[in-house]
Amino acid sequence: MINKINQNNIGLKQHNQESENLFNSLLQRAFRIENYPDDKYGASCLILGLTSTNRPLHIQTSYPSRPLIKIITLYQPTPDLWIENFSKRKP
Repeated sequence: MINKINQNNIGLKQHNQESENLFNSLLQRAFRIENYPDDKYGASCLILGLTSTNRPLHIQTSYPSRPLIKIITLYQPTPDLWIENFSKRKP
């Protein structure tokens, strides 16, 4: 995935320089926390990324095996639903 990001193989709709900078900084400290191989519109995964100020954000993307990584959604995780630094869902 990081190789595709470095090659600029990311589909960002409606973005500006600020959102692109935020996204790129997130991916410098990011790792996959969930896989959704049977997602409705194609395989995807959930990534936990940290901003430069250590703010956790979740990014759901198309699966890295696809030619172009598409951002499905990006959100700040709710502390009540996650444990282990926002990397695992609460039981």
